[in-house]
Amino acid sequence: MFHPLPIFIGLRYLKGRSGDRFSRFVSAMSTAGITIGVLALVIVISVMNGFEQQLKDRILGVLPQALITQQDGPFTQPDAPPAALSALPQVNRVVPLTRAEAVLQSAGALAAGSMLGVEPEGYEPLATHMVQGQLADLTPGSYRVILGNGMAQQLGVKVGDKVRLMVTSVSVYTPLGRIPSQRNFIVSGIYFTGSDVDKSLVLTNITDAGRLLRYKPEAFSGWRLFLDDPFSVTALAQSELPDGFSWSDWRDQRGELFQAVKMEKNMMGLMLGLVVGVAAFNIISALIMVVMEKQAEVAILKTQGMTSQQVLLTFIVQGASSGVIGAVIGGILGTLLALNINSILSLLGVDLASLGGSLPVDVKPFQVAIVIVGAICLSLLATLFPSYRAAAVRPAEALRYE
Repeated sequence: MFHPLPIFIGLRYLKGRSGDRFSRFVSAMSTAGITIGVLALVIVISVMNGFEQQLKDRILGVLPQALITQQDGPFTQPDAPPAALSALPQVNRVVPLTRAEAVLQSAGALAAGSMLGVEPEGYEPLATHMVQGQLADLTPGSYRVILGNGMAQQLGVKVGDKVRLMVTSVSVYTPLGRIPSQRNFIVSGIYFTGSDVDKSLVLTNITDAGRLLRYKPEAFSGWRLFLDDPFSVTALAQSELPDGFSWSDWRDQRGELFQAVKMEKNMMGLMLGLVVGVAAFNIISALIMVVMEKQAEVAILKTQGMTSQQVLLTFIVQGASSGVIGAVIGGILGTLLALNINSILSLLGVDLASLGGSLPVDVKPFQVAIVIVGAICLSLLATLFPSYRAAAVRPAEALRYE
């Protein structure tokens, strides 16, 4: 016998006898329930990860992830970022940026948004979302802007048209009185991210934005930090900054959106986790039936020298094997289905046009491993009570009527 005795007997009980079809059916259903629960949980978490990553790329790749401003006015040295900012963890680049709230006016419409004055060579994340024009067109003194697809449609403009850009934070005196600082700009490009950023973000050259805001030459609002992980801003916001510096990040504008996505992801995980839990605790009913059926056999094994601990381990092995088999198969099938879900939906005739052509999927092996291990742990927990009852069988009472 090459197996330890409890493992050998537990695996034999798992197979069952040919005549004991009902017990084997209940055990198979418990295994199938765990398999389906783990499979569904892996697929849903992978799709939610994909949506979260897509939002991160589309929104946080374009919006300033973190911005350092100066309390006593704009910065004046765009070529010399403070060493304290470059030394922050997760920060891979620091570039100057000018930001202000603005109103755009075309021949037939008005729109409000946020103006970003950027250096084209330092704002590559937007280049992947350009559908017309290019960032290199934003040269100093050209007074050109790049609009989102949503804002361009709202204003009814296209590349080559003129729009009037007005900033509400700066005003100038004219013979007609005090009016917001404004100037005509030419639409040189349109970008599309598939999010509400397209309706609110306007880009122009940092020099032209500074002139519109009546800044001195080479002055700008603050330093934009490019981060390895935009979600690290929570920890970075606690970092010590030089005196007079202020911190702001994407949470001020889009924090509620990502909190809602995180909450939805957690709730979906909890609901499907409960499905796995219900399937795991179905093992209890199957195992109790086996314990009641095997009382005489357990009594005989005890009279031959098998200890209560070995009996306990025997039934734990039998019950947990269903959980292990179901969790592993469910994890493997869930991963394969998640990686090929778009092909499967296309074969089933599901229209994915409303989702951008495909479902975003991001399978994280660590999360899959946690789901599998969690299902196995629930299965082990479900075996404890029936196994304890089996270990408590008294041979004299069990064999009294045999």
